[in-house]
Amino acid sequence: MSTLAANLGTAVPVERVGTWKRRAIAILLMAGIASFFWVDSRYPSLLKKYHAGAQIKVAGTLSFDKVYAVDRTMPLATRVWKTSVNWLNTNRIGMTFGFFFAAAALTLLGTIASRRTRFAPANALVGAIAGMPLGVCANCVAPIARALYASGMSTESVLATMFSSPTLNVVVLAMTFSLFPAQVGILKLATVFVMIFAVAPLLGIGQKRLNADVCELKIPARETWRDALVGIAKTYGKSFWYVLRAGLPLMLVAAVLGAFVAEVVPQSALLGNVTFLGILAVALIGTFLPVPMAFDVVIAYVAWSKGVPLAYVVALVCTLGIYSVYSFSVVGKTISWRVASSVYGSVAALGTLAGLLAWSWK
Repeated sequence: MSTLAANLGTAVPVERVGTWKRRAIAILLMAGIASFFWVDSRYPSLLKKYHAGAQIKVAGTLSFDKVYAVDRTMPLATRVWKTSVNWLNTNRIGMTFGFFFAAAALTLLGTIASRRTRFAPANALVGAIAGMPLGVCANCVAPIARALYASGMSTESVLATMFSSPTLNVVVLAMTFSLFPAQVGILKLATVFVMIFAVAPLLGIGQKRLNADVCELKIPARETWRDALVGIAKTYGKSFWYVLRAGLPLMLVAAVLGAFVAEVVPQSALLGNVTFLGILAVALIGTFLPVPMAFDVVIAYVAWSKGVPLAYVVALVCTLGIYSVYSFSVVGKTISWRVASSVYGSVAALGTLAGLLAWSWK
């Protein structure tokens, strides 16, 4: 067993060279957490939204359901507080999974010696494949990304995992192509692929490798199952605390910031004539808002059905969901603020470009 020190200046406990027994326990732990979430919650919920089709509705400004009703006649502070609670309620299951799964992933990856290649696009592909089945939004995947980076995975793998989880999920893709014209779905996919296979590798190449300070500890040559189980439990507990201590406070801050921006923007802002500055504003706000899984597709469709111009709708489709203020804060805290800002700017720029292309369609 060993300790891997992340470049955050804090030692992150992970299994560097584990026995096969420890690795087997870690695999079972991660598979159990994932299976419970996917079967009991995530995929039944996504399939229900998919089958609702054009009849799907949202109950809150940033959430599918609500604890508190929010009315525009309420004072801003009241609306922000209630919208924050509604957002936290909608994300409670996904966030719980994100924290528990992140700790399991960090525990497992610590038993694997090699976690990256020297070819940045290959690392990005690995991250994209790993993220696709996760079924968590840009917010809930952030703690997982923190764990992946702490384990020694490359920056491009971590970012690609974050981008693919909310956007390349098969059910979310099916919803996109069923609710919108094919060209809208293709344009969204194009922006996602640019983020995964161009932006992520470029940022990864420019980012210094994780400076790991490894201190080897002795492992019994013939470790019993009990010893392996105790070792994994200790590592999991420390890994969970590492993810939670940064992720939970930032999640609460993101809830308030997201609610504030969502409530400040007038509901009629998207109903005017299309302008370049309007598309840019939509892209910047869409990149900021911390929406739950598949909410980007649904809210964009609802806006389109209410007469919002397609250019604004496309800008929303291509920016909502792939990144958020919460993702920004976790990436900044974990990797670097330069990377976090670069991702934000890239998503907003691609969303603006997509909106301009949609504006040019006849």
